[in-house]
Amino acid sequence: MPAATIRARARAEMINEIKAIARRHLATEGANLSLRAVARDMGMVSSAIYRYFPSRDDLLTALIVDGYHALGDAAEAADAEVTDRTDLRGRWLAVSHAVRRWALAHPAEYALLFGSPVPGYAAPQETTVAATRTPATMIGILLDGFVAGTLTDPGPGELPGPVRADLAAVRDALFEGLPESLLARGATGWLQCFGAVSFELFGQLDGLIEAREEHFDHQMRRMSDLIGLP
Repeated sequence: MPAATIRARARAEMINEIKAIARRHLATEGANLSLRAVARDMGMVSSAIYRYFPSRDDLLTALIVDGYHALGDAAEAADAEVTDRTDLRGRWLAVSHAVRRWALAHPAEYALLFGSPVPGYAAPQETTVAATRTPATMIGILLDGFVAGTLTDPGPGELPGPVRADLAAVRDALFEGLPESLLARGATGWLQCFGAVSFELFGQLDGLIEAREEHFDHQMRRMSDLIGLP
């Protein structure tokens, strides 16, 4: 094996180990990561970790991108498991529940993605593509329904003009052919899904709702009605 390949493999393994330890710190200390603390847990001098991540923000970005991709993998896999591709409601519910399951299994990573902003950190553009995977999966279900004729354009209704313009830009970039009104409904469902997950994960339902999964499923079915999924 060429020496360059060996070095690249060793570097990749070291990066993965650093990120694994950083995730453990997320679970206990939140997003205020310390490269020195991560280096200490790895048994290396603090200066050595900078060869892999020049700053805390670089490490945070790597964790954020990984988190978005892991969530996207879960959402896409859940959608793909629905063999009847015309079952738009079944696909929407499958993806929604996959988002919730992933969040409950990875609460620290979910909090990094959707919790309070990390002081002093500004997410770079490279996080955007990864962040769009899950909503693209959810809105893609509506696009499939519209193309197949199962969903129809409900018309602009009371959708404000400036919002229509924003949605048109999103549509042109990601969901060509989808009416803005359907995109607006899908966006409402996407926001409701993540809002419901966040309320559960961050303790807003404590002492109020015990049947968490059934409560979430009820909300997602009501959103399916709002969107117009048959």
